[in-house]
Amino acid sequence: MITREAKEVMLKEITEELKKAELVVVTDYRGLNVKAINDLRGRLRSENCLYRVTKNTMNRLACREAGYDPLEELFEGPTAIAYSSDDPVAAAKVFKEFAKEYEALVIKGGMLSGQVLDADGIKALGEIPPREVLLAKVVGGFQAPISGLVGALHGNLRNLVYAVDAVRQQKESA
Repeated sequence: MITREAKEVMLKEITEELKKAELVVVTDYRGLNVKAINDLRGRLRSENCLYRVTKNTMNRLACREAGYDPLEELFEGPTAIAYSSDDPVAAAKVFKEFAKEYEALVIKGGMLSGQVLDADGIKALGEIPPREVLLAKVVGGFQAPISGLVGALHGNLRNLVYAVDAVRQQKESA
């Protein structure tokens, strides 16, 4: 039996983790075995995301104290909560891929930077390309006009060289 003091410490810990989190995901893990849950935890841990199975009452209290009141209604039945203060897209991608492998995992919903998301919102977040790909697209977008300008200037210089060469050849033949 857990003492009241231990419960208060756990509540404070969960509340602090929720306050720091960029992404919070609430799932129903019914139908997953221990091996599958540990696999999910490992994948999430590699993305700096915590996955906890705690009592719904504890999660509701922590959400209330952290200011995440809209999540309270999601804590019905076997529920686990994940929070990531690092890269929310990477964590959402793990959930999306894991849910494909293990259909028993049900994403109930969550929050992204204070914005409530339903299950489809979490899955859509997981479909965003990685940060590096997005940065490469931005850099490519900046590079395209510059490359076009260089090509246009190169063409004008080439035409000037051809014209000067044609004048030179004309003077030599005359």
